[in-house]
Amino acid sequence: MPLTDVTIKNIKPNGKNIKLFDGGGLFLLVTPVGHKRWRLKYRIAGKEKLFALGVYPEVSLKEAREKRDEARKLIKQDIDPCAQRHAAKAALKEKSENTFEHVSLEWFAVHGKKLAPSYSKKIKSLLEREVFPVFGGKAIVDVEHADLLKAARHVEASGAVETAHRLIQICGQIFRYAIATNRLKYDISTSLRGALGKVTTQRMATLTDSNRIGQLLRAIDSYAGYFPVKCALQLAPLFFVRPGELQKAEWGEFNWELSEWRIPAEKMKMNQQHIVPLSRQALSILETLRPYTGAGRFLFPSIRTTTKPIAPESLLVALRSMGFTKEEMTVHGFRGMASTILNEQGYNRDWIERQLAHAERDSIRAAYNYAEYLPERQKMVQEWADYLDGLRYAKN
Repeated sequence: MPLTDVTIKNIKPNGKNIKLFDGGGLFLLVTPVGHKRWRLKYRIAGKEKLFALGVYPEVSLKEAREKRDEARKLIKQDIDPCAQRHAAKAALKEKSENTFEHVSLEWFAVHGKKLAPSYSKKIKSLLEREVFPVFGGKAIVDVEHADLLKAARHVEASGAVETAHRLIQICGQIFRYAIATNRLKYDISTSLRGALGKVTTQRMATLTDSNRIGQLLRAIDSYAGYFPVKCALQLAPLFFVRPGELQKAEWGEFNWELSEWRIPAEKMKMNQQHIVPLSRQALSILETLRPYTGAGRFLFPSIRTTTKPIAPESLLVALRSMGFTKEEMTVHGFRGMASTILNEQGYNRDWIERQLAHAERDSIRAAYNYAEYLPERQKMVQEWADYLDGLRYAKN
């Protein structure tokens, strides 16, 4: 006899499995604790099997019968509904694991560790903000040129042309990772070369005129503000490092016997350890600073707390107070100053690039070559410091 809703509602558990048959192989399994589950009993290839159709009352009697009828149509075609369901679930799982977003996060978990935390954070933010909303949910094999171009042009339209180019480059790395993991055949980003406007490189303002450099050095020496800021600005032209690396310098990173500052990989832009040879002038400034901040962690602690370094803008504010405009000089400009003049003076370009900690194309080679050209660089930075002293004390 076919089941009715009244029969189903009134059935009580008795401590054993109870089967209430409806017809066509459909039955309701009432468990010893009272759970009610729809099952379809069927045979395929001579083997008896069970197919789960849901739980009552979430799946009503009417819905269970409809599911039974759909399953029986498959069985008549020698299609096993259980096998088809498993295949559908596997396909769905495979699709979810092969969306652009999933592959991106997988790639990021592998390659993000090789980048400095700040740069790694920027890349992840760019993907989450500009890429995933456009095509992150698509299977990576279904991502089209138009999808990638749409995301890149949205960034370009905001005026961030360089970031738009970087977006395409990052996506290219992700596509190549998908190729390496057998989820993609080719990298569509290569076809977008020339699709965006050219990047206009803006050089950080810097001084290269010897008279003006001398004036800058004397202005720094006369700075009457926070003493650690004064020392940081005196060391900036001697270290060649990026402003953030200078700002976060720690006493524990300095080796006085070797006259070196070893910056840990996690603080560097490309996540590779960097050695800064120290000139006699740099050592002298550090010895002057040590009685003021040497008992703490940072060379240049915040004026408010010794547990944090000075704010990133502190050095820039000091430069402006000395009368050097943004068109004339920036803190980053100390690197450009050294690079420009040392190249003009004929120093080996590789020494200069290594001293600036510019990225090595071969990341494996770079990981082991942080000490490359160290004797030559030590000589170069000492001669550079002597040259700056000549400008500092020149009569002009």
